[in-house]
Amino acid sequence: QVQLVESGGGLVQPGGSLRLSCATSGGISSINTMGWFRQGPGNGRELAAIIVGSSGTNYADSVKGRFTISRDNAKNTVYLQMNSLKPEDTAVYYCYALHLGTPYWGQGTQVTVSS
Repeated sequence: QVQLVESGGGLVQPGGSLRLSCATSGGISSINTMGWFRQGPGNGRELAAIIVGSSGTNYADSVKGRFTISRDNAKNTVYLQMNSLKPEDTAVYYCYALHLGTPYWGQGTQVTVSS
């Protein structure tokens, strides 16, 4: 069983930055794939960023060049650094882990980009 707890969401002005954190209940070194999904108002859940292994990353086109996903196995934490935020980035952001073929989700953290 993997438990994921997100933090770091909040209200930020357009052009601002936030860093989301996802803490896991156990060691993440054995979890090959972790990522961040998001669900905006009236939209379905979509992939924002994913990290496979220690450094293999992939991003949605809408966030490329602005978001960076990283992981710190020693701290059992995955991060999403979000820069140059836009109003369309407003969403609930969910941490995701794929472990032994089973997907796990966090409870979500709200990010609101507004002036």
